[in-house]
Order: sequence, then structure tokens, then C-alpha cells
Amino acid sequence: APKEIEGVKVEAGTGYFKTSWKGEEIKAQMGNIKVTNPNKSIAWGAAYWQYYETLDRIKGHDTPLTVEKTMFIEELTDEGPVIKPMKEGQQLRTGDKVIVRLVIGTDRNMEYVHLKDMRASALEPMDQLSGYAYKGGLGFYKNVTDVSTEFFIQYLNKGTYVLEYPLMVTQKGEFSNGIATLQSFYAPEFAAHSEGKRIYVK
Repeated sequence: APKEIEGVKVEAGTGYFKTSWKGEEIKAQMGNIKVTNPNKSIAWGAAYWQYYETLDRIKGHDTPLTVEKTMFIEELTDEGPVIKPMKEGQQLRTGDKVIVRLVIGTDRNMEYVHLKDMRASALEPMDQLSGYAYKGGLGFYKNVTDVSTEFFIQYLNKGTYVLEYPLMVTQKGEFSNGIATLQSFYAPEFAAHSEGKRIYVK
């Protein structure tokens, strides 16, 4: 109950309250949360555990939403262009064409879902125009920014969907490629993210 947390003010009428801890105040056992509702009415709330981590060390995380990010390299052959999965630690070269494949899914119908795919600064989107599109049974508005490609999905029906877009390798070095995050606008506790990767360009 909020009265048990010293210094926390409860909003009149709604009973809403918020509190946070920082640094050495945070203990592992604080991750064990028990919620009870002594009333007959429904109560809503959320608990968030937030921390900082290097992007390429992030592991995948799923809820009723899922997202998987895979990267491919396009190679030109006598039979035409062929895409091959990028291997862990594989060396890229400037001028290489990289295909990002995002596989997203949900076990229920949802509305107003946001997919944000971050990218390494060495990768430049080949299609830089933002706009509405409909592919593979999914309608979305795509927004291309300096650091990510975002997909605003009004209706995400139960199922699995595949989104792909091309990038060009433009710089040499070692880069953190970031993660893809899928989240509901109106129920932010429904969220998922892919694992992070490193990009090597020689």
C-alpha cells in the first residue's frame, strides 16, 4: 500500500502514486513484487524495472508481442543477387548492401503499435522517404530518421509479419547496431525487443 512507502504522495480521487529508487538503493529482491487488491473493483497499475546497458549486449525479450531482427548481406552472383545471413563478427566492406528483416508477431489483436529499429551509424537507409505502405497483410506508416527506421501500425492483428528494408554500408570501424523495439502505445507494458549486435566494417 502507498502509505507504507515513506514520502510518497497519493493523488486525490484516483489513488495514483509513483516512486523510484536509484543506485545503491536498488536491491535484487526488489524485483519480487506482490500485488493485492482488497477491493471488489478492478484496479490498474504497472511496475517498470529500468536500467542502462550497452546496446550490443542486450538480450532479446518477448511478451504477447515478439520481434526478431535478422541481417543479411546481398551478394551479386552470375544467377543474380543473393542474400546470405550475416554471421556473428562478420567483416563488412563499405559499399555492401545489407537487408534488415524484422519478424514481428502478437498472440492477440492489437491497435496502435510502434516498431522502432535502431541502426549503426555506418549504415545508411537506401530508401529515405517516409510514407504509408501496405505489405504482407500489414499496413503501416514508415518514418526514416537519422538513427532509426520507425513503423507506426494502427492495426496489428493476431499473427506473424515480416518487414524488410535495405541499408548501405558507408563507414569503416566497429559499431553498435542497436535493437528493434515493438511496443503498444496505450498498453506500454506490452513490449518486446530484439537482441543487440556489433557491426564490423573494414
